[in-house]
Amino acid sequence: MSDVVRVETADRVCTVTLHRPEARNALNTELHRASAAALAAAEDDGGVDVIVLTGADPAFCAGLDLKELGSGGANLAGGGGSGGAARWTNPIQAVWAMTKPVIGAINGACITGGFELALGCDFLVASERAFFGDTHARVGVTPGGGMSVYLPMAVGLRRAKEMSLTGDFVDAAEAHRLGLVNHVVAHDELLSSAHSLAISIAANDGPTVRHLKALYDHNAALPVGEALAHEQAVFRDFRVDFDEIERRRAAIVDRGRSQR
Repeated sequence: MSDVVRVETADRVCTVTLHRPEARNALNTELHRASAAALAAAEDDGGVDVIVLTGADPAFCAGLDLKELGSGGANLAGGGGSGGAARWTNPIQAVWAMTKPVIGAINGACITGGFELALGCDFLVASERAFFGDTHARVGVTPGGGMSVYLPMAVGLRRAKEMSLTGDFVDAAEAHRLGLVNHVVAHDELLSSAHSLAISIAANDGPTVRHLKALYDHNAALPVGEALAHEQAVFRDFRVDFDEIERRRAAIVDRGRSQR
């Protein structure tokens, strides 16, 4: 594994850390390739149920590396374009396609391409130090990582337009108010909080978790009526393992009681 990405697995949770802290984890070609490879490995690992994606302090990801962008823009093609041998050539492409849940643990600056990477995660936990911004208009480039799709889904069309057209930043508290992040926690508690959520997911039936993720992702792109019809069609075809439900029944009841 490249030095620009750190990977650690415990309790069926794989933590992938972008590790170019001197460049605020900006996405150059090397980091594109290495982070995509790390996510692909977690997707394929039978011992992993959930991924936590974060950055080395002080930033989550400052977006595309502007030095590389200004010298020809090789990183605009991610880690090598769609013709490469790798399944995914950049992390944004990876989080869109993964079947396992990805929790974004946003520890600091989350800007433009880094913001698109965060938006591709299933949900976000933010440090109190986190802030978010779309600076495409400031730099003079157009989004290619889902900004115009996922940001309005998260905060609404009018606020998404405001963020993109002004390029102004939003802090963690405002991001939580807008529904962009699920939780804001103390900086030192960020990874433990994200891991707690991940472990809670990993304790469930893995195939059903992946099925639910796919169902939500598919239906998010459909009008309400089509989404309801699709859910009903999937429900009719879904095979329930009654023996597995009975085997897990006591643990399900105990876990529910513990959360009351």
